[in-house]
Amino acid sequence: MTITDTQPTSVLESSVWDGKIYTEAWTEGSAGSIDVLEPATGEVLGRAGMASAADVFAAATRAARAQKEWAAKRPEERAAVLRRAGQVFEDHADELNLWVQRETGAIAAKAALETHVAANECFDAAGLPHHPAGEVLTSDAEHWSFARRAPAGVVGVISPFNFPLILSIRSVAPALALGNAVILKPDPRTAVSGGVMIMRAFEEAGLPAGVLQLLPGGAEAGAALTEAPEVRVVSFTGSTAAGRKVGEACGRNLKRAHLELGGNNALVVLPGADVAAAASAGAFGSFLHQGQVCMTTGRHLVHESIKDEYVAALRAKAEHLPVGDPTGQVALGPVIDEGQRDNIDRLVKAAQDAGAILEAGGTYQDLFYAPTVLTGLDRENPAWAEEIFGPVAPVMGFSTLEEAAEIINANEYGLSVGILGDVGEAMKLADQVHSGKVHINEQTVGDESNAPFGGVGASGTGSRFGGYTANIEAFTETQWLTMRPDIAPYPF
Repeated sequence: MTITDTQPTSVLESSVWDGKIYTEAWTEGSAGSIDVLEPATGEVLGRAGMASAADVFAAATRAARAQKEWAAKRPEERAAVLRRAGQVFEDHADELNLWVQRETGAIAAKAALETHVAANECFDAAGLPHHPAGEVLTSDAEHWSFARRAPAGVVGVISPFNFPLILSIRSVAPALALGNAVILKPDPRTAVSGGVMIMRAFEEAGLPAGVLQLLPGGAEAGAALTEAPEVRVVSFTGSTAAGRKVGEACGRNLKRAHLELGGNNALVVLPGADVAAAASAGAFGSFLHQGQVCMTTGRHLVHESIKDEYVAALRAKAEHLPVGDPTGQVALGPVIDEGQRDNIDRLVKAAQDAGAILEAGGTYQDLFYAPTVLTGLDRENPAWAEEIFGPVAPVMGFSTLEEAAEIINANEYGLSVGILGDVGEAMKLADQVHSGKVHINEQTVGDESNAPFGGVGASGTGSRFGGYTANIEAFTETQWLTMRPDIAPYPF
């Protein structure tokens, strides 16, 4: 029995999508299907259709045709579709939340956040069709001169497993609103939360067939998105290693690539900070969704004067946070699969082999990894130098703001930094760090649909998501247009 069989009015009625991809209708993909598994129990929740490279190339051709008619629609028509899609997420939140919990291993609050943000992404994007589409330029010639924005055309969206709904919809919604067609390739492990939900919401909203297509698939499907000539922009969220390959392929094919990649984010606790409040923030930053967040607090930099007190408070948090089936009353659920779990455990063990002290955790049962705290690290320790993507909190001390800034900037990533304590001192440090986001008196995890989001260095190609400016730059092209009343005189 699938998760939706007892819900005949469900927006996710399994008979509609089970084992299928969506092109201009729900159909079987050339690459067959895979089971959608519940990490907490191993139960099969349904089947995700899988697309081949050939499916992607065919979808790109269809999308190019559909995009022209979609872009020609009145702004109010496109805006109305976005509003209706947002309403679907609100109206069916209870059903969608349960799917996010069971498919991704999310606790209830994280699942509710995903559907809430998905609705807001659609509502915010509904304003884009009516946003000014350019500007009037000054000119020394006797003509009017304009810079106007036009849809990029076909946009490919590749999204990951950890926050699959948010990390898909934040590209899909604005790209559609601005008149593009979209091919969405979610991670097959979370193809329902990252794909089917969105496809069904826009179906219900009346989006014309072919404007949005859903093609879960493996690496060959993702590679095809970078090769298909009709695809002009690829929006990728995922690991830095995979992002480098996507960026290289897009560069070779002269496509724009928007890359939101990994992070090894630092939380700095300044001298005099409220240690109890700081440890609560640090635990949330490191352990939310089992640490499977690009913005997870991967490094705790604590002033030496309060480091021991902070470690004790953080250790107590880790030891008392309940871990288990995310549909119950727990703080942490399972990690996504055995490969993820084993990589977390490998890094924790490697950290200890390199001299780290295990203060808490370091154990697992099935896919449930205990909240883990490590101390005694140097900068070369694997748990400090690498992105773990698990519920692990490495802690190191510092003595001066300059030392803290140098430690932060020595890492190749630059996505998010949190600074806790005196605001004046925090402002000084904020000016010294290389990071796409800085949060003073907040931990490192934060996202809002109207705020620019992105990182520098190995964390990606800058802010390409969120807010009108970033979204318009991401999903449109700029055209120069001039106009004069009569044909200009020329000397030839």
